[in-house]
Amino acid sequence: MTPLPRWVWIPAALALCLVAGPLAGLLARVDWAGLPTLLSSESSLAALWLSLRTAVVSTLLCILLGVPLALVLARVDRRVRWLRGIVLVPLVLPPVVGGLALLATFGRMGLIGRHIEALGVSIAFTTLAVVLAQTFVALPFLVVGVEGALRTSGTRYERAAATLGASPTRALTRVTLPLVWPGLRSGATLAFARCLGEFGATLTFAGSLQGVTRTLPLEIYLQREVDPDAAVALSLLLVAVAIAIVTVSYDHGGSPWRGRVAADAPAREHA
Repeated sequence: MTPLPRWVWIPAALALCLVAGPLAGLLARVDWAGLPTLLSSESSLAALWLSLRTAVVSTLLCILLGVPLALVLARVDRRVRWLRGIVLVPLVLPPVVGGLALLATFGRMGLIGRHIEALGVSIAFTTLAVVLAQTFVALPFLVVGVEGALRTSGTRYERAAATLGASPTRALTRVTLPLVWPGLRSGATLAFARCLGEFGATLTFAGSLQGVTRTLPLEIYLQREVDPDAAVALSLLLVAVAIAIVTVSYDHGGSPWRGRVAADAPAREHA
């Protein structure tokens, strides 16, 4: 291991304290005796279940849409790389502004929503609106992770596969995706965590209807006004779920294509 300058440990320790300190403060505020009762209320369980369901769907949607988008940004001509700026806009927008933008697009009188509404389909203030809001704010996390992995891996293996007769689709599934799996895994994990914690865009675009659009962050916000102990307990639950997801993802994140990569290695070496 390369030795680090001693002064590096000081800002590193401060950074750790900045992250761990608020978590310790949260733990100190928890009413441990009443925790099971606070977490088992009907509204809390409904909010948790809704958050998990919508976060899973939103993350899958991010993968289905974000991986092709990352491929385009990483592999196409530089003249269209300005698209990256548009993709990254949700990272810097205040969540409420994102919710207003979604409402202006998919709301009852929105740019697209008015036409969908004419067909008898409503999007705003439904569970679908929660999924769209979460996908809107989380998609850049996945795109950035996958695009970075694509740029790091380069194109030499893809070109080698093409010279061996592989179609573009076969090269993508057998070569490119296995190589970028770590970036895809970490991007999907961050996207899921972002979906799970989304608040502003969801509240603005989907509202807060119990069992329909009231996710766990919204439930925490409402409980903060009427029952601070319940809000702290639910906050602890959200933190615990997020930590568990990230830990499991990184501890058991082996590539499902590892066997394919090993099998294809002789061909790539020969190329």
